[in-house]
Amino acid sequence: MIEADVAIVGGGPGGYVCGIRAAQLGLSTVLIEADRLGGECVNYGCIPSKSLITVSKLADKVKEAEKYGLKASGVSVDFVQLQKWKGEVISRLVSGIELLLKGYHATILKGEAEVVSKDRVIVTTDQGREEVSCKNLVLATGTRTSSLPGLEIDGDLVISSKEGLDLKNAPKRLMVVGGGAIGLEFASMFQKLGSTITIVEIMEQLLPGSDLDLVRVVHRKLEGHGAKIYLKSKVLRVDKKGSEAAVEVETPDGKIKVEVDKILVSVGRKPRTEKLNLPTLGVQTDPRGYIMTDSRMQTSVPGIYAIGDVRGPPLLAHKASKEGIVAAEVMAGMPSAADWKVIPEAVFCDPEVASVGLTEAKAVEAGFKVKRNRFQFAALGRALAAGEPEGFVKVISNEADGLVLGVQIVGPEASDLISEVALAIEMGATVDDIALTIHPHPTFPEAIMEAAESAAGRPIHQLKS
Repeated sequence: MIEADVAIVGGGPGGYVCGIRAAQLGLSTVLIEADRLGGECVNYGCIPSKSLITVSKLADKVKEAEKYGLKASGVSVDFVQLQKWKGEVISRLVSGIELLLKGYHATILKGEAEVVSKDRVIVTTDQGREEVSCKNLVLATGTRTSSLPGLEIDGDLVISSKEGLDLKNAPKRLMVVGGGAIGLEFASMFQKLGSTITIVEIMEQLLPGSDLDLVRVVHRKLEGHGAKIYLKSKVLRVDKKGSEAAVEVETPDGKIKVEVDKILVSVGRKPRTEKLNLPTLGVQTDPRGYIMTDSRMQTSVPGIYAIGDVRGPPLLAHKASKEGIVAAEVMAGMPSAADWKVIPEAVFCDPEVASVGLTEAKAVEAGFKVKRNRFQFAALGRALAAGEPEGFVKVISNEADGLVLGVQIVGPEASDLISEVALAIEMGATVDDIALTIHPHPTFPEAIMEAAESAAGRPIHQLKS
C-alpha cells in the first residue's frame, strides 16, 4: 500500500498542476494517470491542434504571399513530417511535466484508477494492482467527446477531434458537425490545408453563446474561402460508401445531400466519471453529471475535491490549472479560493476570437448603463502591415465611472491580446487607465488602447461618434 497526503486521479492540466503545487507545499502526493501526463489538452487537444493550426496558417500565408511581393513555388504540406513534429512537441511537454513532478518528489502511478472510498484508490497498472491510501482525494478526470445517434464515431469516416489531429492528409471534403470552438478551429485549419468545408450547426449562429458581432467576422471569412455553413440544421442520415459518405442534412430551406470524405463530430463533451463511484461516495453532481464543489474545490464529501472539466464549464485548461492550485493550497491549510473576477477564453479559428468579462448583452442584463466602443484592425498600422485587417476590439464599460466590464476581440493575435484586458479587469481598471497606458508602436495591442481612448471620449485614429 502507498500512503499519501494527497491522491490525484487524472494527470491533465488540472491534475498535474495540483500535484506540483501540493508537492511544493510539502504534501506527500500521488498522481494517477491512465494514459499520458498532460491529459487531453497536451496530448489530444490544445497543444497538437495549435501545432497544426500554426502550420496551416503559415502554409496559407505562403500561398497568398505573391500579393506582398514574395514569390514561392512548389509549396506543399508533408503530413508525415508535420505529424512527426507535432509528436515531438507533445513528447517534450509530457517529459517536462514528468520531470517537474519527480523533481518535487511526487509519485506518478500510470494505470486505471477505481475509487473505493474517500481515502482509498485501487490502481491497475501494467505490473498489477496498487492500493493508495490517502488523506485527501482530488478528482481531475476531465471529460470525453459526446456523440450523436446515427453519428457514432468509428474512427474512420466519422471521427472526433482526437482522430482529426492524426490524419495523414487533409480530407478533400470535410464536414464538421458542431460549430463550437473545436469545430471552428478544425474547419479553419483544414480549409487552409486544402479541404472543402461544410459546417452543420443546430443553433442559429456559430460559436453559440458568443457575441454575434465577433462571430459574423469568422462566418464571413469561412464562407469567403468556400465553406458551406448550415445553421439551424442537423444531420439526419449518413450513408457510408467505401471511403466516402453521403450525408443528409435538414436545413431551414429543406433537406440536402452532401458528399464528404470525413465527418468530424464536435457536439460537446460529457464528464468522465466512470469508476469514481460518486453515488456510493455521496459526491453530489449537477443534472449533467458534473461534480459540484464550493469555491475551495471541496465536494459535498469532506476530504474529496474536484477540479477542471469534471467540475463543469467553462471547459478550459487554464481554469483547470488555477483550480488545481486552489485545491492544493486548501489541502495544505492555506486560505485559498477561486476568487478571480474573470476567466478569459480564446478560439483559434480564423480570425481568432477572444473574450473576457461581460459581453454587452450580459452587462445590460446585470443592470449596468453600458458604453460600447470599437476599434477596427483595418485602421491599425500593424494589422495592415501584417496583411490581417479583419476584425476589431470591442470594449464594454460602465458609463458612470468608466470601469472596464468586458472586452471582446476578433482578429489577429486575439488569444494573446486578451490577457492584457483580463489583468485590467482583475485590477479594477477604467478605460482611462488603459487609454493612458503607452503601448508600443506599431503593435496589435495598440488596438486595445485605441478602443479605450474612444471609450474615454478622446479617440485619435477614428472619428468621435
